[in-house]
Amino acid sequence: MELATDMTNTPFPGFSDKEKTAATVVGSAKESSRKTVGEPFIDNPRMTCRSVDVFYGDAQAIKNVSIDVGRNEVLAMIGPSGCGKSTFLRCLNRMNDTVASCRVEGEIRLDDMDIYDPKVDVVPLRARVGMVFQKPNPFPKSIFDNIAYGPKIHGLTSNKAELAEIVETALTRAGLWSEVKDRLHAPGTGLSGGQQQRLCIARAIAVSPEVILMDEPCSALDPIATAKVEELIAELRQQFSIVIVTHAMQQASRVSQRTAYFHLGDLIEVGPTDRVFTNPRHQLTEDYITGRFG
Repeated sequence: MELATDMTNTPFPGFSDKEKTAATVVGSAKESSRKTVGEPFIDNPRMTCRSVDVFYGDAQAIKNVSIDVGRNEVLAMIGPSGCGKSTFLRCLNRMNDTVASCRVEGEIRLDDMDIYDPKVDVVPLRARVGMVFQKPNPFPKSIFDNIAYGPKIHGLTSNKAELAEIVETALTRAGLWSEVKDRLHAPGTGLSGGQQQRLCIARAIAVSPEVILMDEPCSALDPIATAKVEELIAELRQQFSIVIVTHAMQQASRVSQRTAYFHLGDLIEVGPTDRVFTNPRHQLTEDYITGRFG
């Protein structure tokens, strides 16, 4: 195969030369192969996404993505920087609504509800589809108030005893209760980085969501804190659906049951994690996993 020398004429504006080169080498002879391969759809999904396109102004960041999110599973989204995985993740609870230039087309459903229906209130939606960000972001409040905030505003409790029980349960499930039970009124920002991230996870689950979105939740953590968060993800999977964006392929292989590979805005491949990592069906997936580019 001959490599194009004039990269300015490739159909991938806005990406690094490395990504353009990789896309041209692998994709120029396989234009039709950018259609998703594998198993994007499953039985009885928690969320369904069909023909989703995302634009920032005139630039298209996500191209015709269709995928299901299963119940009681961890779906990992992997791919090189700028491939669209975080953009797509933010579509799942309408966080992209906060970006004025962003436009989302297609259909995303949580159970039977079209989450982009104009009648849908995003506040209760984001309680049902919680989010944990890359950098821990505890509120400038006490540990107790960080957890209690969501149940209060959503009217999930009728008295202080119920609220205290929700706080303890959330902190326990996040593996944090034994570490903070004697300092619940200390600032949440005073915890270590790993503890702050688990506090944010506890805050998310305190409102009993159905889905938890995680955008590189361990990228700012040390290996010990990362291991604790990964153990927590495995436990939470028993009750919640979890979608995690990660740059660490080892992490994706450890925590997820299904993996989705994104490249230049396209969903290239989806399937069981062990199959995707050991026997990828698309050349782009294999090239990324084996380190040829990305």
